[in-house]
Amino acid sequence: MSQFSCGAVVIGRNEGKRLISCIDSLSDFKQVIYVDSGSTDGSVDVAQARRARVLALDMSLPFTAARARNEGLELLRRSLPGVEFVQFIDGDCELRSGWLEDALETMFSRPLAGVVCGRRRERFPEASVYNAQCDREWNTPIGLARSCGGDALMRMDALDEVGGYDPTMIAGEEPELCVRLRAKGWEIHRIDVEMTWHDAAIFRFGQFWKRARRAGHAYAEGAYLHGAPPERHNVAQVRRALFWGMAMPLVLMASLLAIGLWSLLLIGIYPLQVMRLAKRKGGRRDAWEEALLLTVAKFAESQGILEFYLRQLSGRRSKLIEYK
Repeated sequence: MSQFSCGAVVIGRNEGKRLISCIDSLSDFKQVIYVDSGSTDGSVDVAQARRARVLALDMSLPFTAARARNEGLELLRRSLPGVEFVQFIDGDCELRSGWLEDALETMFSRPLAGVVCGRRRERFPEASVYNAQCDREWNTPIGLARSCGGDALMRMDALDEVGGYDPTMIAGEEPELCVRLRAKGWEIHRIDVEMTWHDAAIFRFGQFWKRARRAGHAYAEGAYLHGAPPERHNVAQVRRALFWGMAMPLVLMASLLAIGLWSLLLIGIYPLQVMRLAKRKGGRRDAWEEALLLTVAKFAESQGILEFYLRQLSGRRSKLIEYK
């Protein structure tokens, strides 16, 4: 591994023991940068004790994960001149053994590979239906992909060409980065290799709602930036969320006013949608859980979409939507 110059950038806040596991899993990297966003649990001391170089963000400035990754990347450049590859990872994740070797093999066998990602898994999917849903969500198709998540190995040349992450985005910064990378001819590869353990720690419906609301905001901002043809980035996601989460409820309310209680029969379209999705996903119990959560999430997503466009109209900066 020594002939390759690889660094890692970890971002986090108050991750506790999860940060210890994260940094300890990065022993193959020549330099580990930990970017802290205002922790009060001793995370900075923990990271320093584990050979990581720490960057404490100036929290008087607007915070985004994208800004944290960019600043961590700049520190990595200064700390490790000539760095060729960077592993981005969130502080609530742990890198799996053997991942780096497989990811680098893909990088060297495919010169156009700008990003390589693998299978992120939830550490405790049995702890809640929400954790289990995250685990299913991470199971993306193998092969050429359109985007990656927060954990990925990236080629520095590719990042240099597009200028890194967009620091103004409060969510969805990875797919947006991948849009610009693909526009420059770079490829995103999802390989069939275990990459990271993740701990979503979602145990309450309110957390699930906030996470889905944040996803809706990300869909809207992504579509706003790159929704024009031929990319059409996030356009379908925005349309589905607005149809199920906003248009149909408005139709139901209008029908109730126009034709009375008989219009309540139209509510049946939601159970039918859950049934359709569950059958398409195999009809098992987990398929029904997933179908129900996907349908309910559309209401939260539509809220996030509406919030994005209202802030655009008012000229106000979007605020973070955090579920932890």
